Amino acid sequence: MTSGPTDVAGPLTVRGLDEIRAAEGAELGPTPWILVDQPMIDAFADVTGDHQWIHVDPERARDSPFGGTIAHGYLTLALCNQILPQLFAVEGVEMGINYGADRVRFPAPLPAGTRIRGCGRVDACTDVPGGVQTRITVTAEIEGGSRPACVVETLSRWMEK
Repeated sequence: MTSGPTDVAGPLTVRGLDEIRAAEGAELGPTPWILVDQPMIDAFADVTGDHQWIHVDPERARDSPFGGTIAHGYLTLALCNQILPQLFAVEGVEMGINYGADRVRFPAPLPAGTRIRGCGRVDACTDVPGGVQTRITVTAEIEGGSRPACVVETLSRWMEK
């Protein structure tokens, strides 16, 4: 899964509902790498109140099966929200709305100090009242890893002007 910076792709940029519909099936990414370090993990723990030792106690976590602290699954999921607009950009609509997710999986732990990047696929574009709903699978790849840290089927609604 690891490759150099020359393979980073900008977002697939579409304009208006017809181009959104035409993007169904498009492969997206990869994005630039994002470093998930201990300060990011600690900040997420502070915001969410989830201070479980496997995330925030590097000394104790050294003796865990992971050999150190790991990112919260929900931190990795939150980073997918940062990744999504780097994969798929929409212009010429009134607004985009995060409508939720169909499935979320965390296939591999994400060790502190590791980088992730996103890739994706436009799985479906469905007409809804006033716009189009997309289902885009976002995969957070771990640098040097064989399995991703997170795979999420995102749902977004794009409303026309």
